[in-house]
Amino acid sequence: MAYITLRDVQLAFGGPALLDGANFNLERGERVCLIGRNGEGKSTLLKLIDGSLLPDAGEVSLQNGITISMLAQDVPMDSGKVSDIVADGAGEAAEVLRAYHEASDACVLGDMEACDRMGHLQHKMDQFDGWALETKVNSILSKMSLDPDADLADLSGGRKRRVLLARALLTQPDVLLLDEPTNHLDVESIEWLEKFLLDQNNLTLLFISHDRSFVDSIATRIVELDRGTLRSYEGNYSRYLDLKAQQMEAEEKQNALFDKRLAEEEVWIRQGIKARRTRNEGRVRALKELREQSKARRSQQGKVSMATQDANRSGKLVFDIENLSVAFGDNAPIIKDFSALVLRGDRIGLVGDNGVGKTTLIKAILGELEHTGSVKTGTQLEVAYFDQLRNALDLEKTVKDNVSEGSDHVDVNGHRRHIYSYLQDFLFSPERARTPVKALSGGERNRILLAKLLLKPSNLIVMDEPTNDLDMVTLELLEEMLGGYKGTLLLISHDRAFMDNVVTSTWVFDGKGNIDEYIGGYQDYLEQRPDQTVVDQKSDVKKALAKAEAAIVPKKAKLSYKDQRELDSLPAEIESLEAEQTELTNKLADGSWFIQNADAATKASERLLEIEELLLEKLDRWDTLENLTKA
Repeated sequence: MAYITLRDVQLAFGGPALLDGANFNLERGERVCLIGRNGEGKSTLLKLIDGSLLPDAGEVSLQNGITISMLAQDVPMDSGKVSDIVADGAGEAAEVLRAYHEASDACVLGDMEACDRMGHLQHKMDQFDGWALETKVNSILSKMSLDPDADLADLSGGRKRRVLLARALLTQPDVLLLDEPTNHLDVESIEWLEKFLLDQNNLTLLFISHDRSFVDSIATRIVELDRGTLRSYEGNYSRYLDLKAQQMEAEEKQNALFDKRLAEEEVWIRQGIKARRTRNEGRVRALKELREQSKARRSQQGKVSMATQDANRSGKLVFDIENLSVAFGDNAPIIKDFSALVLRGDRIGLVGDNGVGKTTLIKAILGELEHTGSVKTGTQLEVAYFDQLRNALDLEKTVKDNVSEGSDHVDVNGHRRHIYSYLQDFLFSPERARTPVKALSGGERNRILLAKLLLKPSNLIVMDEPTNDLDMVTLELLEEMLGGYKGTLLLISHDRAFMDNVVTSTWVFDGKGNIDEYIGGYQDYLEQRPDQTVVDQKSDVKKALAKAEAAIVPKKAKLSYKDQRELDSLPAEIESLEAEQTELTNKLADGSWFIQNADAATKASERLLEIEELLLEKLDRWDTLENLTKA
């Protein structure tokens, strides 16, 4: 029997049904990703499953005895001790444990009433197995590298997510529900979450995510909520795209045949009495039914239509940055001696943990923040800035007034358009365009920012986390638009797939004030970055060389003449490879080689990988030959 089953579930809130006869099964051990356009009802479906909502009709059934925990989309801003917040996942047992500790502390101070309460609370602790709760809390906090005494309010967004995940997993649920678990997380936190979830044996997952890399890594099946219906696709997101394209093609053909038949019947019904006299009344009834089916048919939600406004080309030089540093007060610099050259047409991605200074660097480059060093700005720059905090939006004003600033018309590449027509390109109906921004979802607010941003002529677009809350279709259209953009792009994003598809180089922040530049997107950076194993390997080589120099290895009868000569030559070969490795690493370190001669720099990166493999082979061979001499 499936863990969770939905049968003919119906749910609506006044408009079109969010769930229209939906059916779904979740089997033990599956990791199912629920996808769909913004506003389709994905979060609502999770609430039906966890019991916080009831369907209008149909049935939501759970296998007897299974437990479900849910990690909500919003990260709380509350304060509180981490261990207490995690323990709250155990419900009443946590309250009893907390009361027992409070009574125990008061009893030690001489409060006799508290001592009396302890006896009652001890009995309740036995009932709830509360004595084991502390051990469980400490164990899961240790597993997630969390400080039990830390205050939640002091933690980063990624750490807060870990705390909430620890609370959700405390009772070892059979099913874990996750609503956009990667939102507002930096890349390192997302990769940690991927590994953690994959390491949990027998944990069944149902999660919502628009992060395509995360979905590809985690999901064993994709379920799409589309116009009230749930459709299942085996495999990950890449497989879903192939199957979805086939399904949409079949649906379009079916709709075309239906529309042709309806048009033919409409022509017939409008013919004169003589032409219809011999026809039976059943055909009239059939036409009425076709009309009803046509009205009831829900077309797929349209796609966002987006294009940039033409602006004069900027000069070839956009920014010449020399030794830029930023510090706040007496603290260590958050950015330290950063130098880079940004040329027209560059598309640069900024990657690093939350709080390392990505937004700070952007503001310093644009002259919005004091800094040391120099930033030489090119000519004719026209900047469009997408702000992750959405400070450009007035929450009290309507969508229309935010985008057009009170006007009924906007200028789009020299053409005058009515504001309602323009907003329909971003999926806002006239009624929705009159809605205050404060009543809209995160995805809708991001679409408003895009609509506003793209009205501004620009040759430099700066985007700070533009992908948060956007559905996958809109993300792909944004990628397509940026791919054809003729200006320069500075992009901060935690979406690895988005970065790979958009940027041509990557600035990586190490959290200590240093920024390294790599050619290509996020995956290219992973392949080029100095690996810790290489550092460890260098240490091993030095130890081995020191050992070789400290003792003269006598020839042994067990080694052939050829093997002995090979053994004698290995230290020098390893030392030569190490020297070449150091030279190439230093030349590639500042990224300027990629600007001066990209082909040569790329070949050097490939040579570094070859050197790593050669060093491992020669060290392994050295160990083998040395062991033979000792036999």
